[in-house]
Amino acid sequence: MTGTFPTRHSTTLTAIWTIVVLLFLYIPMMAVVLASFSKLRYFRFPITGWTTEWYSKTLESLSVRDLLWTSLSVATLVTVLSVGLAFFGALAFARYDWTGRKLYQRLVLLPIFFPQAVLGLSLLLWFSALGITTSWKTAVFAHMIWIVPIVILIISIQVYSFDSALEEAAFDLGASRWQVMKEITLPIMSPGIVSGGIFAFLLSWGNFPLSLFSTGADQTVPEWLYAKMVSGYTPMVPTLGSLTMSGAAILLLLIYLAWMAIVRRKRGRAGSQ
Repeated sequence: MTGTFPTRHSTTLTAIWTIVVLLFLYIPMMAVVLASFSKLRYFRFPITGWTTEWYSKTLESLSVRDLLWTSLSVATLVTVLSVGLAFFGALAFARYDWTGRKLYQRLVLLPIFFPQAVLGLSLLLWFSALGITTSWKTAVFAHMIWIVPIVILIISIQVYSFDSALEEAAFDLGASRWQVMKEITLPIMSPGIVSGGIFAFLLSWGNFPLSLFSTGADQTVPEWLYAKMVSGYTPMVPTLGSLTMSGAAILLLLIYLAWMAIVRRKRGRAGSQ
C-alpha cells in the first residue's frame, strides 16, 4: 500500500496539471467560438441569444474570400519552398561534416532570434532600397527568412537519428544516388519533412509582424483581424478566427489520418513479404 501511494499521488497531480494547462490554452479559444455565435455585436457573457448569421455573412463576403486566398497562397508557397530548402539545409546542418559547418549552424539559426517586427522592418527597408513593390509575393520571401531555419531544425532532429550505413550499403549493392535518395533517405526523413511542412504552413498562416511590413496593398487574415480589432470591429472577427482554428484542426487531423494510413500500408506490405 505504501509503495503504490506515490505512484497514484503523482498520477493524480499529473492529471490535474494537464487539465489546468489545457484549460489555460483553450478557454480563450472557446471565448472566440462563443462570441461568433452571439447575436450581440460585442461579446458578453452569459450569451443571451445565439445565431449563425455571422458565419453566413463571413462565408459570403468577397473581401474575406480574398483574404483567405492571399493567406493560403502565401502559406502554401512558403511551405513548399521552405521544406525544399530546409531538406538540403538539414543535411548540411546535421548529416555531413564539412569545413565551415559550425559557422553555418550558428548563422542559419540567427533569424529565429531576431524580433519579427525588427526583421520585418529591415526587410521593408531593403525592399524599398531595391525598388521592389511589396505584395503577397514579398511576404513569401519575408516569411521564409524566419521559417526556413525553424524547418531546418525540425528536419535535423530526424537527420541526427539517420544511420548513414544504410546509404553506404545501398551504394555497395549498386544503387544509384537517385535510388538511394528515393528508397532510403526520403522515407527515413519523411516524418521530419512532414512535421516541418506542417509547422511552416501554420506559422506562415498565422504570422502577423512579418506580413504587416511585407504585404503592401495585399492583406492576410491576421492583418485583417488586427485592423478590425483596432477600428471597425464586427462579429465577423471571432467568426473568421473560429473558422481558422477549425481549419487548422481539420488539417492536422487529415494529415494524421493520411500518415497513419501510409504507415499501415507499409506494414502490410512488409508483412506480406
